[in-house]
Amino acid sequence: MLEQIINEITKYGKLAGEKGYTPGISGNISARFGENVVITSSGSANGYLENSEFSVIDFVGNSVSGNPKPSSEKFLHLEFYKKRPDINYILHVHSPYLTAFAASGLALEDAISPEIVYCFSKIPLAEYALPGSNDLVEKTAIYFEDYDIVLLENHGVIVGGTTMKQAYLNLELAEEYAKTLICAKILGGAKILPEEEVKKIYSLRQK
Repeated sequence: MLEQIINEITKYGKLAGEKGYTPGISGNISARFGENVVITSSGSANGYLENSEFSVIDFVGNSVSGNPKPSSEKFLHLEFYKKRPDINYILHVHSPYLTAFAASGLALEDAISPEIVYCFSKIPLAEYALPGSNDLVEKTAIYFEDYDIVLLENHGVIVGGTTMKQAYLNLELAEEYAKTLICAKILGGAKILPEEEVKKIYSLRQK
């Protein structure tokens, strides 16, 4: 089971690296593992993960096995899992288009396509706090109950999913959302869907 989780994180970490979502040693990935969590170790590169770069921690943050230096963002991941029993995988990355919005202090709130409205409603922006700090956990966790993806001001983005594939696809769709909005602004601004159309899209979620 542990080997399977490590292989899965490595696979999607490499894919995220190839897409340019997780440059250098930035970011971290984790998975729920029974009563514990598997998380990439401090200083590891998501796109080039090795078996020695994984830590198993408990829900207090203590190292249980594996690499003795788990990511400094471990408490951010743990809080997401605590607030969302349905979330089993988390990616925290610094993908360029989402991070551009985070660096600009802008949430992603424009209803520009049915897919975006259906999947995200919006992507909120958590107030800046020092990476790895309890302050960051507190300022970001207020969004975890209602959103699968949150921008971290002047930092990056964190996204969760029931499966590793779902978490990654959420990231991929959100990154393209951010890219599309930036391109649309260059062309004069995106055309926003009318409120009545947004309500119709929301109603599809309940079917």
